[in-house]
Amino acid sequence: MKIAVLSRNPNLYSTRRLIEAIEQKGHQALRLDHMHCDIIMDEAGPSIYYHGEKLEQIDAIIPRIGASVTFYGTAVVRQFEMMKTFSAVDSLAITRSRDKLRSLQILSRSGLAMPRTAFTNRSENAGEYILEHLGKAPVVLKLLEGTQGLGVVLAETRKAAVSVIEAFEGLKARIIMQEFIKEAGGADIRVFVVDGEVVGAMKRQGKEGEFRSNLHRGGSANVIKLSRAEKAAALKAAKAMGLAIAGVDMLQSSRGPLILEVNSSPGLEGIEKATGKDIAQKIVEYLEKGLDKKRLPKDKVKA
Repeated sequence: MKIAVLSRNPNLYSTRRLIEAIEQKGHQALRLDHMHCDIIMDEAGPSIYYHGEKLEQIDAIIPRIGASVTFYGTAVVRQFEMMKTFSAVDSLAITRSRDKLRSLQILSRSGLAMPRTAFTNRSENAGEYILEHLGKAPVVLKLLEGTQGLGVVLAETRKAAVSVIEAFEGLKARIIMQEFIKEAGGADIRVFVVDGEVVGAMKRQGKEGEFRSNLHRGGSANVIKLSRAEKAAALKAAKAMGLAIAGVDMLQSSRGPLILEVNSSPGLEGIEKATGKDIAQKIVEYLEKGLDKKRLPKDKVKA
């Protein structure tokens, strides 16, 4: 099989590991910078050109679409789908996951527990609305477009929350407001799901004095054994978002696991180093399974 990894940076750990795993399984691997792909549509059907050459006979793709290029990146993934190329991650699911508000609405509809979250268009007396919907401070304020812990602020008091909201509004930035889960202790859990199976899990602990646990912000990671409730919540969250490959982030709380978000392009470095597992190989095996099923006659595919 010919499998393409859609990634802008060939030196990223995740990109290198996926290329290695593809080749170790005996397939042809190539990396494509999705921002250099030209999407062509005419009566002959959809096609993609890369540096002037038409891409042909690609069996599957593994999208690694950065948040800053979601619109064009998902357009490229969608074009591959139109060309009947198997994608490890569905383009619509990527779009859903990148919209924090929409993803939380989907997770809430699915009955998944999460920190109580508020979103409002009313800026007047914002502090009153925060307390009304979320309870007393502290509260967490998040930019809808933020990633890797950027644009996340802990407001210790009502007055501080109002000041932060006013500052964000002055920048015309959209934010959501969430209850602060104190008992989480600045830690969260990242669960890696592939094809309806938990293939790895780690607990990320923020550095001292930091309530954000992101590894990009200096946090540390260790392998963790999930409870039944945590495993079930992760699988349900990935399914609700329509993601065959997902990184599900959750908090441990006094009322059970609380889903924070579901990532459609979860990094491999932290999870592989923490667990010692070959997650990249699991992803390639999922592609093999998906392509085998795709090639079977319709009457042979189980419903």
